[in-house]
Amino acid sequence: MILCLASSNWLTAEKFRQGLWEQCIDHGAIQPLPFELPYKPGCYPARPVPYIQWAAALCVITLLLDIAATVMTGMGLCSKDPTRKYTLYRFALYVMVGALLSVLIALVIYPACFASEIERSNRSVWEFGWAYGVAWGCAIFLFGAILLLLCDKETEEIYYKERTITHENGDSKA
Repeated sequence: MILCLASSNWLTAEKFRQGLWEQCIDHGAIQPLPFELPYKPGCYPARPVPYIQWAAALCVITLLLDIAATVMTGMGLCSKDPTRKYTLYRFALYVMVGALLSVLIALVIYPACFASEIERSNRSVWEFGWAYGVAWGCAIFLFGAILLLLCDKETEEIYYKERTITHENGDSKA
């Protein structure tokens, strides 16, 4: 998630990159620039558009929730008390579900809202950059971590079958 947040490669067009925090214009960019930007080649703060700000905030929330859930899972692994372990695992599970929902919302609103302003972009071809793909990878790994927390069988529970045989003489020795 850190890579996604730090990169300016969420959307790319010819000699132009847009991320959550900055946008970069390469040398030799075709004029007019996307969205009528008045900049020269270089990197600048991202456009103050609500969907970019919301996506950035949701990705930061995802990172913080993921760190918290990882710490809780680690504490659960170190705990000898089965009740505490179960509580930590369950709470970590809920926090990780919150992180997954947060990143999924960000990954949906970013391209959906960008599509509504694509007419003003002055570029005919836009591609999602590698950072957007890494964010989807993060969502997939979060989903896998949630499944692992759901499938936890190491909560000190013992499952066994007991069989009782009653003989004709009334003796119940097995």
